[in-house]
Amino acid sequence: MAKRREVNLFGLSFLDVMSCGFGAVILIFIVINHSTEATSQELNLQLLAEITRIEEQVEDETEDLISLKNTVKEKEEKIISTEDLATRLIKTIKMLEAELARLNQAGASQEDTIESLKSELKKLELEAANLEGSVAADDKSGTSLRTIVGEGDRQYLTGMKVGGRHVLILLDTSASMLDKTLVNVLRRRNLPDHQKRASKKWQRAIRTVEWIMANLPKDAQFQLFTFNSEAMSAIAGTETDWLSSINKSDTDAVIDSIKQIVPHQGTSLHLPFTLARNLSPMPDNIFLIVDGLPTMAINKPRRQLVESRDRVKIFDASLKLLPPRIPVNVILFPMEGDPQSTPSYWLLAQNTGGSFLSPPADWP
Repeated sequence: MAKRREVNLFGLSFLDVMSCGFGAVILIFIVINHSTEATSQELNLQLLAEITRIEEQVEDETEDLISLKNTVKEKEEKIISTEDLATRLIKTIKMLEAELARLNQAGASQEDTIESLKSELKKLELEAANLEGSVAADDKSGTSLRTIVGEGDRQYLTGMKVGGRHVLILLDTSASMLDKTLVNVLRRRNLPDHQKRASKKWQRAIRTVEWIMANLPKDAQFQLFTFNSEAMSAIAGTETDWLSSINKSDTDAVIDSIKQIVPHQGTSLHLPFTLARNLSPMPDNIFLIVDGLPTMAINKPRRQLVESRDRVKIFDASLKLLPPRIPVNVILFPMEGDPQSTPSYWLLAQNTGGSFLSPPADWP
């Protein structure tokens, strides 16, 4: 009986097949893994490019945001500055409106006094018109060093006594000398200095000083003090000295000095009256060129707006410092909103034996 042949499942052929299959699996794995790495690298490059683009965009947007923030800050500062300016202007307007309303109310009660003063002034003008000649025509008056040329009839000025051996001129250089209305004074305060000096009212004040100096007696001595919130001599360092009216260098120096002044600040009569007391010998004639009652005594007022009754009190207090028994000739320039100034200065001129003049627009 023949022997049965044993079957070997793990023979050579089987191993060959298994090896081939295993090799195929390895090959497939290698191919798939390589493809995955290539794809991953491509994705990484794309992501890096996208990240870079986004970072650049973020950086640009950040710069734009900073620029916008700076712009917004500037706008906010401008808005705040504008609001502050508007608030100050509104406050000033309200103060002026209140002052004007009060002055209008006070003006009604002063109407009789003003009419009486007008009548008195007309009488004085008539008396002056009847006088023959003028002080300028006197042998001892007029230094002939300065000529004043004007238009119109000047006969009414003969009542102004430009005499004395020691003549003191007090010139108001406060901000109100820029114009005759409050609104225009406020507007002109913000103009350049050369435009302030060119103000019509201030130029009239300078011509007034020139007229007085041109009509001084030839043998007289004079001094000129300017005053606002301070008082000083027109020529620095001569506060206690007298100048010669016949000395052309003195008169020219004084005129040149006041032509450089820019009217500003408030008005104090305490200070120039105090300087007048320090002169030796004392003046025997005073010319006061002013446009209203003082707004301060020696120190600056705490409030920006000084009431009319307070200004009268300050004026009355300043008179105590005025050298006694000296004629005070008042030349009062126009200024709205100060109804008490005319009667106050008229009484000062009458009580001291001086003269009072409220000149017209064409003088001097």
